[in-house]
Amino acid sequence: MPTGQERATIVRRAVRVAVAASAGFYPLLYGAGLPVMALYALFAPIAVGLLSPVPGSGRQRVSVMLRALPPALVLATLGTLLAVQTWAAVVGMLAVGFVLAFAAVGGPRPAGVAPGLQLFYILACFPPYAPGTLGQRLAGLTLGILALAACELLLPDPPAASYPERLAHALGEAARGAAPGGVPPEQLREAGARLRLASVPPAERPAGAGRTDRALEQGGRAVRRLLDQLATLAETQPAAPDPASAALLDRVSELCTACAWFLRTGTGPPVAGALEEAMRDFQTERVRLASGPPGERPPVEVLRRQSQVLALAESARMAEITADIAVHGRPTEPAVPRRLVWYAELSTPRLWARRVTGNVTFRSVLFQNALRTALGLAAARAVAGSLDLSHGFWVLLAVLTLGRTTAGATWRAVRQAVAGNAAGALVAGALLIGLGPHTDAYAALLAPVMLVAFALGPLLGIAYAQGLFTLVVATAFAQIEPVTWRLSEARMIDVVTGSVIGLLGGLLAWPAGARREVHRAMAELLRVCAELVPVTAQALLTPADGSRAAGPQTLPDGSRAAGPWTLPGVHRLRLAEAAYAQYRTETPGEDTRTDWHAMLIAANHMLLGAHWLPRFGLRPEAGVGAPAATWARATADELVAETDRIAAELTGAPKPVRRWTAPDGPPPTPLSVDLEVWMTSLAHQLTRIDSSLTPPPGPHAPPVKPSRRRTAPPD
Repeated sequence: MPTGQERATIVRRAVRVAVAASAGFYPLLYGAGLPVMALYALFAPIAVGLLSPVPGSGRQRVSVMLRALPPALVLATLGTLLAVQTWAAVVGMLAVGFVLAFAAVGGPRPAGVAPGLQLFYILACFPPYAPGTLGQRLAGLTLGILALAACELLLPDPPAASYPERLAHALGEAARGAAPGGVPPEQLREAGARLRLASVPPAERPAGAGRTDRALEQGGRAVRRLLDQLATLAETQPAAPDPASAALLDRVSELCTACAWFLRTGTGPPVAGALEEAMRDFQTERVRLASGPPGERPPVEVLRRQSQVLALAESARMAEITADIAVHGRPTEPAVPRRLVWYAELSTPRLWARRVTGNVTFRSVLFQNALRTALGLAAARAVAGSLDLSHGFWVLLAVLTLGRTTAGATWRAVRQAVAGNAAGALVAGALLIGLGPHTDAYAALLAPVMLVAFALGPLLGIAYAQGLFTLVVATAFAQIEPVTWRLSEARMIDVVTGSVIGLLGGLLAWPAGARREVHRAMAELLRVCAELVPVTAQALLTPADGSRAAGPQTLPDGSRAAGPWTLPGVHRLRLAEAAYAQYRTETPGEDTRTDWHAMLIAANHMLLGAHWLPRFGLRPEAGVGAPAATWARATADELVAETDRIAAELTGAPKPVRRWTAPDGPPPTPLSVDLEVWMTSLAHQLTRIDSSLTPPPGPHAPPVKPSRRRTAPPD
């Protein structure tokens, strides 16, 4: 049920669209006597403002509409010229449908305006073939969009907080959480949850391919991780005085405060490299104290807490780097590690090219949706043209507006739409019979009918929306040319035809939506990221030879580099996030227990640890003792095996039987504690994922034999 704010937004949108449509339709039809121009002036606000609402505030939507106007004119021209032959219109529909649906890779705003642009081509590509009316069509379309833009400025929606503002607020919470006295853990986690893209209005989501949006999105993940780490730290009391951790937490608090101010004002950036130097001094002191006489070494609990503080400081450092890129558009200081912020030095065209080519694969749900939409629209145009359906435009409109990403959701939408259209057709038929040719009556009814339909339809559901829209169509067309009750019959036939085509398309092309793809994408993500665990462990086991940095790593192509090879994991993360984002919008089926978000967190945990542990994992020149090395290698192998087992379970492949059986009692040295905290936290995350994949036992299920899982200390 819509909230009060959502209802107010729907009503304001209905008023804007109804006023804009009326402002163009009535003067052009009754004043200028131009029915074609009047029809396009009526349809343009409905297409852009209602059938494909653009997200954002009034000014944001006006900007998108004005930039969409030239492509809209091109598409209307193309549709007008290709209407000469059915096959030409079908080919054009296939190309236009795919390109505009695939525009969703650009973020919510291109995805929002794309259906409206498709409708401009669809309306123009149907008979009659009348290139002589092209000027009127383009003029009416232009006037309709400009009228809607004016209404957006006169009756705007209240602006929402921008993502940089949300990020700054969360950093302020982190600064208070890192300071003495702190913030309750629940409040810290709630502040992090508000940064989730699902909690952010679509227009404010940093979903573009440019450096700024990528930096804001990565910064949001870093701050969410920082808030969660601070909450975990606040839940455990220090076992002994730890001034080093307190000092580093103070530096984290200062950095978060400076970053919050920087994001809000664009001035006063934090001192570059100050936190990193503090982290290096902190780790050097840890190594010095732990290498002293046995009686003077800190307790293991202190070492674990210090490792947690160092990890959250790295999250704060990533927030600092991404804030710098977001505000300036590119890094003012070298962004380290470069592989984690690989986009920082690339040009905007190259970044967009990578976004597009990265989604040109059948593994991308955006590519799947674009192909499904294009094939459905092309098939609908072919059927409407071959059967010579009157008002065949409604066939394609039904395919476009009723299609969903799953066959089940499409069937539910179609069922409600057909019922609503049947009721609307009866009422519209009675109206046309009762009023007859009295166009003045239809003129008086059109504006209030539009206002009621555009307001109540979204509030009451698909059936009401379709039924009320049928009344709008009847009252509008009755003023342009003489019509009878058969107009309602034609609309009913066209909607049913489009519904059947859309339903068949949903059954034949990825009928399960993102369900199968999210299983596959998450499995591949976990497998690729798990390969970083033994690589990272080996980097810390290698003697430092006096160097403060991690030793070189061997990349998959056989070359050498100074850090782990994470780009494949980053690419898999992007595909998995896209599949998960669509899966969240679909109606849940039987698979409601699986913790997909925990899988994304685990992958991020592996990617981030693979970067910061080799950089800050200082170790004695002589290397690590045999017990620590044995434990680290065995634990890394077990984590990879457990991740492979979970990935196999996700894809239905034969599952390995190996379980988590790493030895207890890792040696209490700074190096082994850093690895222990990182890998133990990962082990807990894998345990959570595994439990969400295992259905609860039924009342007659045999008892489950406990597995030999290590009970690791809390992280």
